[in-house]
Amino acid sequence: MNENLFASFAAPTILGLPAAVLIILFPPLLVPTSKHLINNRLITTQQWLIQLTSKQMMIMHNTKGRTWSLMLVSLIIFIATTNLLGLLPHSFTPTTQLSMNLAMAIPLWAGTVVMGFRFKTKNALAHFLPQGTPTPLIPMLIIIETISLFIQPMALAVRLTANITAGHLLMHLIGSATLALSTISLPSTLIIFTILILLTVLEIAVALIQAYVFTLLVSLYLHDNT
Repeated sequence: MNENLFASFAAPTILGLPAAVLIILFPPLLVPTSKHLINNRLITTQQWLIQLTSKQMMIMHNTKGRTWSLMLVSLIIFIATTNLLGLLPHSFTPTTQLSMNLAMAIPLWAGTVVMGFRFKTKNALAHFLPQGTPTPLIPMLIIIETISLFIQPMALAVRLTANITAGHLLMHLIGSATLALSTISLPSTLIIFTILILLTVLEIAVALIQAYVFTLLVSLYLHDNT
């Protein structure tokens, strides 16, 4: 069991070629679209959820910030569908890879910072030195604020990676314990299997919440720089 504990996090290959790109491109295909004048209930529900999420994230932004609405909505849909697909048996979750999460976090964070220095230069520079700082502490505070600024994308990526990975590991351990006890004690197996079902429901919620948190933090970074 210990040898295969992290096997599900290994990047899959097909004929020796990495299949991660195909897996990353697959979730958008699951989002239904309609060309009809009158949509069905699934499309209507999907559009309502997208509008509700977009309204919650964009309500605090000005005109420049709202130009990111399409990107942020696409981001939350992509992360949510990727996290949910990773809960299926024998599947691969790209968001458990720190490299992929950094590839999402760094460009988005850099875009918000560049916009801040372009449109709100004084305010962006003012974050490095709070008002009323004693003169001897100025160099130290500038260094601390600079480090905290560059840690933001790392915090985004690590938070998403850690939450998704921890949930998958816990489900793997409890599932293995259920199989091991199935031939020893039926009551214990039923109890652990019930816990596994509850944990699966919790992981579905975590998958959606982490997608929302990741996108919301990017939205807050954007709000601070526009």
